[in-house]
Amino acid sequence: MKARDLRQLGIPSGPAIEAGLAAVRDARAGGLAIEQIRAALAGTVASPAAYRDDEHFAAFARAVEEAKSAEAGYVERAGAAPYRRWGTDLEPQSIQQMENACALPISVRGALMADAHVGYGLPIGGVLATRNAVIPYAVGVDIACRMKMTVLDLPVDSLERRRDLLAGAIQEETRFGVGASFERRREHAVMDDDWSVTGLTSHLKDKAWSQLGTSGSGNHFVEFGAIDVEDERTGIAKGRYLALLSHSGSRGAGATIADHYSKLAMRIHPELPQHLKHLAWLDLRSAAGQEYWAAMELMGRYASANHACIHKHIAKNLGARVLCALENHHNFAWKETHDGEELIVHRKGATPAGAGVLGIIPGSMASATYVVSGKGSAASLDSAAHGAGRVMSRTQARNTFRWKDVKPYLDERGVTLLSAGLDEVPMVYKDIDKVMAAQADLVEPLARFAPRLVKMAPAGERPED
Repeated sequence: MKARDLRQLGIPSGPAIEAGLAAVRDARAGGLAIEQIRAALAGTVASPAAYRDDEHFAAFARAVEEAKSAEAGYVERAGAAPYRRWGTDLEPQSIQQMENACALPISVRGALMADAHVGYGLPIGGVLATRNAVIPYAVGVDIACRMKMTVLDLPVDSLERRRDLLAGAIQEETRFGVGASFERRREHAVMDDDWSVTGLTSHLKDKAWSQLGTSGSGNHFVEFGAIDVEDERTGIAKGRYLALLSHSGSRGAGATIADHYSKLAMRIHPELPQHLKHLAWLDLRSAAGQEYWAAMELMGRYASANHACIHKHIAKNLGARVLCALENHHNFAWKETHDGEELIVHRKGATPAGAGVLGIIPGSMASATYVVSGKGSAASLDSAAHGAGRVMSRTQARNTFRWKDVKPYLDERGVTLLSAGLDEVPMVYKDIDKVMAAQADLVEPLARFAPRLVKMAPAGERPED
């Protein structure tokens, strides 16, 4: 018997199907005929309590009871959880996704940032606070994606006089692309962490190690530029400096974890209507919820280590000293206290912006990145935008633009592009200065970085962001 045969018998989708298949195998091994098995399966669906102690069907009976309880337990809430939004001209689809998230029974309140656009489940730029539950798709596919900036002691005019040297350091010390890895592995203490926190992370350790220090694809980048520091809260004196900026996440390991636990959450919650299925959650009091949380936190440390390796090796390649280092991440969930209650705050494509918290908010390959200090807005759940936000899909971008039209735009702004796809050209992003103006109540700019030498994954790579 196959899964479709079980569904035809009325067995609920999700874990009950898996338990049913296991029961079939056990019953066949125990000598039961196929018709006896069919009858027992149908009987269990009709009256699971009668099979709780059955030699072959007890586990299946429990799975059916849990599935029926979930179906009965889902009641659409009378009123959605409240949320605030920033910015104008937001995509109607992203607003609808935010409203869908606020309709979940576990949701407390949310916020939608000025860079919002459509994602899986929660929109990019979505912030959602829940009770005792984590939503894998509200964290995101690229778990713990983050920004890191180091200010180096090299002369700013190196951006012109030593451009080839800077480009060579990027080319040699990181790798771009979906399967990018190093033959000679990078060293970092994160690989001494306990990777056996789940069976999946244990299995992924070798792959993660081979990709440590790589940059992936999609909107991930490594770039050199000039930074104008206007406030010493950045950790460095006012002035103009040369800086290195990177954006990437937890690579293949994080993507695999996101895929596994997103699918598991959807199997656990077959009762969710179609428009909410990508918002399926894991109860943090359950084994599955605890596993995902442990894996997510490990990916947070791994993503940070990834950037640490990139910056360490590029600085070493150039013989440069680091004067200042800043970093922050998005695509994560935090346990935080809001309104006097501990909540799970998901920030998918949103930056933590608590009072005095430093952050990095990038524009595009030809526009400014801002170093900011959070203002601690309770209305936004201490959050801000994580970037400029897309205004068109990747497919539309590839059908709209040609390099012969983009290159003069880059030249005018003094940007040398080492590699990228047309789906990441500046025109596919919102105006970062308008985004910053729309969230003036959330963050205060402290420094402005202008990109001059940019590398992204070459055209044709599947996006990982």
